[in-house]
Amino acid sequence: MQSIKDTITNLKTLIRHYQYQYYVMDSPDIPDIEYDALITSLYRLEMLHPHFVTSDSPTQCVGGSILHSMFKKIDHKTPMLSLDSITNKTRCVEFYTRLKDRLQIDGDIACCCDLKVDGLAVNLLYAHGNLVQATTRGNGITGEDVSDNVKTIQVIPQRLESNDQLPKYLEIRGEVFMSHAGFEKLNAQAYRDGRKLFANPRNAAAGSLRHRDPCVTAMRPLSFVCYGFGLCKQGTFPRSHIEGLRYLKTLGVPVSDYLCFCCNAKEVLDFYNYIQVNRSLLGFDIDGIVIKVDNLAWQERLGSTARAPRWAVAFKFPAQEKITRVLNVAFQVSRTGAITPVAKLEPVVIAGVIVSSATLHNESEINRLRLKVGNYVIVRRAGDVIPKIISVMKISPYTDFSAQDIIFPTNCPACGSKIQRMPKERVVRCTGGFICIAQRIGALKHFVSRKALNIHGLGNKLLHQLVEKGYVQNPADLFSLTLQQLTSLDSMRVKSAQNILDALTQSKRTTFARFLYSLGIREIGSVTAENLAEYFCTLDSLMKANLTTLNKVDGVGKVGARNIKNFFNEKHNCQIIKILVEQIGIDWS
Repeated sequence: MQSIKDTITNLKTLIRHYQYQYYVMDSPDIPDIEYDALITSLYRLEMLHPHFVTSDSPTQCVGGSILHSMFKKIDHKTPMLSLDSITNKTRCVEFYTRLKDRLQIDGDIACCCDLKVDGLAVNLLYAHGNLVQATTRGNGITGEDVSDNVKTIQVIPQRLESNDQLPKYLEIRGEVFMSHAGFEKLNAQAYRDGRKLFANPRNAAAGSLRHRDPCVTAMRPLSFVCYGFGLCKQGTFPRSHIEGLRYLKTLGVPVSDYLCFCCNAKEVLDFYNYIQVNRSLLGFDIDGIVIKVDNLAWQERLGSTARAPRWAVAFKFPAQEKITRVLNVAFQVSRTGAITPVAKLEPVVIAGVIVSSATLHNESEINRLRLKVGNYVIVRRAGDVIPKIISVMKISPYTDFSAQDIIFPTNCPACGSKIQRMPKERVVRCTGGFICIAQRIGALKHFVSRKALNIHGLGNKLLHQLVEKGYVQNPADLFSLTLQQLTSLDSMRVKSAQNILDALTQSKRTTFARFLYSLGIREIGSVTAENLAEYFCTLDSLMKANLTTLNKVDGVGKVGARNIKNFFNEKHNCQIIKILVEQIGIDWS
């Protein structure tokens, strides 16, 4: 059995390897949740066995590393330390209590609260208002010179603008990051170019900032936000943290719009709760808030450890990632015939919601993850986003050598029809069309939805019954339903049946755009349907349009144009449309 000392030594070695991959290579081997688990294990062992703690332990040092030989090493004028973290409200109150004890103050302590942006920390050195140097955090004492790359980031001022005399030297600290929109655009271009995709916005920002070619950095959608400052030599500066940031904003430095001056712990918790609720609306990644004593003189009195300041702490949000196990993989068929693998999971609570399944998107995603049934996985849920498997656990005790391969079907799981992989598409589709019960029900649900014909009372359960009874095979059959057919269904009373018939009658007056959207043509949403209706005015002219003409309509594009032609080229679709036009009063104006 491994000794405690050997376990600690092995943990240190493993953590240093992952730190190198994360900070130097910008290519992490494991997700943050696995890394945090290793750090926590090391912390606990060192607390129980303090005689094994060494000065070079990852728990005693700033996380960053500076081992990359490509960049020149630069010493910071003042240390650029990491932050200690807390993860619950009790620890927040304890942090305030420690501040009062160390400062020997009975009253409230005002703090400046800000977002903890998930990016790469940099130090900007300005001399007489001119940007002369930019370095990464590194080990907190020494960082990497990334000046040429930083100067390509448009939001970072090359010169500070002020009518007053500027400090001779001024260090500005902040985070280089990438917005969600910028990240998606960057990865979309990488996919088109056949290049490797970035795993997340943080990796994309770090890789872009530390690229060997500043011209590449200049083309990346990088942003910057200032969160603090270091050296201020031969110049006046506010004696409050929040006023210091506001002063920097007047000089043209990007500062967070979410700065909050909090007078006490209650106000800090209110700010924390507000940001936690609204984080999905920010447009960029954060993993908590940062609490800093606002009085700079008090910051100096409180001082720092070798690793972190005593006057600040990161208040992290509850994990939106959890470890669970894949029990099975089911295959679902959409109304367009797309067959999507869905992982069935051991139920786990993430951000207050029980998660028992996660989409796997397509076969390529399964292969990318190297996923098997029985694997332990990291599952992420952010905001209202559908839960997603991020990676397979690679470290003990989560490895499972009895895991089984996932076999992708060759026939539709709903109807048994052959499945087809279309050129340049990652998804596979059932070829059954309306023969496929899954596609049939999906098409009917879309047809009666709010943006389509908006037929009240026809829910998922009722549509299933109508299809299973053979009463409805396509949307046109809905308008032939009788009171007798409806009342023959489970739990259907005469009044409810009559309400459905009335709703069907009311829906028979609609617009061309709604009717077009109700047909469920792939890639044609409600807005594009409006554009098509306005452009063509009649169904006949739309059905006869060629690809070139269709492509002229705003929002259609080449893929949408091809889908429209394919839809109207199907004989059974045209037959159903003809019946519907006779049944429904369409306003063509």
